[in-house]
Amino acid sequence: MIPTLKPYPAYKDSGVEWLGQVPAHWEIVSGHGCFVERKQPSIGLMETTVLSLSYGRIVVKPVEKLRGLVPASFETYQIVDPGDIVCRPTDLQNDQNSLRFGLVRNRGIITSAYMCLRTTGRLNSIFGHLLLHAYDVKKIFYGLGSGLRQNLDWRDFKRLPCMVPPLAEQTAIVRFLDYMERGMGRVMRAKQKRIKLLEEYKQALIHQAVTGKIDVRTGQPYPAYKPSGVEWLGQVPEHWEVRRNKFLLREVNERSEDGSEELLTVSQYTGVTRRQERLTGEGDLLTNAASLVGYKRVMPGDLVINIMLAWNGSLGTSSIHGIVSPSYSVFRTKLHGVQPRFLHYLFRTPLFTGVFKTVSTGVVDSRLRLYPDVFLRLPSLLPPLPEQSAIVEYLDAQTAKIDAAIAGARREIELLGEYRERLIADVVTGKVDVREVAERLPEEPPEEEAAEWLEEEATTEDAEDEGQSEESDAEA
Repeated sequence: MIPTLKPYPAYKDSGVEWLGQVPAHWEIVSGHGCFVERKQPSIGLMETTVLSLSYGRIVVKPVEKLRGLVPASFETYQIVDPGDIVCRPTDLQNDQNSLRFGLVRNRGIITSAYMCLRTTGRLNSIFGHLLLHAYDVKKIFYGLGSGLRQNLDWRDFKRLPCMVPPLAEQTAIVRFLDYMERGMGRVMRAKQKRIKLLEEYKQALIHQAVTGKIDVRTGQPYPAYKPSGVEWLGQVPEHWEVRRNKFLLREVNERSEDGSEELLTVSQYTGVTRRQERLTGEGDLLTNAASLVGYKRVMPGDLVINIMLAWNGSLGTSSIHGIVSPSYSVFRTKLHGVQPRFLHYLFRTPLFTGVFKTVSTGVVDSRLRLYPDVFLRLPSLLPPLPEQSAIVEYLDAQTAKIDAAIAGARREIELLGEYRERLIADVVTGKVDVREVAERLPEEPPEEEAAEWLEEEATTEDAEDEGQSEESDAEA
C-alpha cells in the first residue's frame, strides 16, 4: 500500500482467494462480462502499419525491423484499433518476466499469435488494460493456461474474476495514474539523459587517453606529434609507435578437454565476464561439462573477440581463467612491452569498432564477421610500456567513478519502475482510494511521451515480446 494514500472506508470479501478484500461498492464480474475477444484478419492488406508488443507497450514497428517479412506475410496478421488490448498468450511455462498486455493506440496490424480483447460497457478500456496489467505483474495468469507450454486462450479470460468500480471511479483512477506516470516519466527521462551524457563523457575520456590526444600524467596534450601514416589514426604523439596487430598479438586455440572450466562471455558493455547460466525447472544447468568440451581456453590477459559482434564492441581482455564459445577469437600478447588492458580500452573505442565494422565481411549489422587474419593485419597504437600502464591506471580510476554514477542512476530508474508497478496494482485493485486526490489534480497539456516508460537499452537490439530474442553469444 502507498503510505500517502488512504484505503477505502469499507471493504468486503471478494470470494476469490487471490483477490482478497475489495472496496465494498465494487463489483466482481466474470471476464466475459468485461471483455470480448476480437478477431479481424488482415485480408487484402487493408492496413499496412505494423505494430509490435514491446516492454508492455504496443508500438509502431519501424520498416527496417521487419526482418525480411514481405507484404504477403501480413495476410496472416490481424487488425487492431485504438482501445484494443493485445495479449501475448504463449509460453507461460518458460517466460514469467515479459509484460504480456499492451493497449493499442494506433490502428494497424499485429501478429495473429496474439489475442485481441476489447472491453464491454462495464470497463473503461484504459482501466481494463491497467487491471490486466496488474494481474500480469502479480503473476495471476501463470496459474492458468493449458498445453505443454501453458498457453492462454479465451476460456481463461471468460472465467477470470474482474474488479469493476463505477465508471466515474474508473475515470478518476485512470486520471490519477496518468498524472503519476507523466511525473515519473519526466524524472526517468532526465535520468536516462544523464546516463547518456555520462556514457558519452566516458567514451570521450577513453578516446583522448588511448589515442594520445592528452597525456594523462599532465592532463595536457603531448609536446609533439607526428603523422601516423594511417589516415583514420591521424596525428599521434611523436614517441608512440604504430604497429600491426600481428606484431603485438598471436591467435591461440587451446581447447578444453573436459569442459570443467568456468564459462565466459563477451558483452559490448562490460567486456569479458562470467556467463550467467539459465536454469531448468529442476535447477540443472542447461549447458553441462560434456557440451563444453572443445570450447576455447582463456587466460588472464587474453583478448577475446566475438567475431560476429566486434563491430559493436563485444570484445575485451579477460581478468579470469575460463572458456568461451568456439565462435570467438582468442589472442595473447607476443611482446613484453604490451599491456593487455591498454588494448582493451583501445579496441573498444568507437574509432576502432568503426574500423572493425568497415573491414568485417557479411550482412550489415547482423552477420558481420571480423576474421582473425583481418584483425591481425590492422594497425594499432603502442605507447611506451610505462605510459600504457599510466593510461590504464588513470582510466580504471576515472571510469570506475563514471560507472558508479551510471549504476546509481539506473538503480533509481529501476526503483521508480518498481514503485510504478506497485502503485498501479494498489490503485486498480482497490487497496487505496484516489478519488479525492484525482479531483484536485491540475490539468496538464498533452505530452508526446506521456505514459510511456523508457527502458534500459537491450544488449543488442530491442528485445520484443514476440518470442524472438537476440543471442549475444553468436553461434555459441
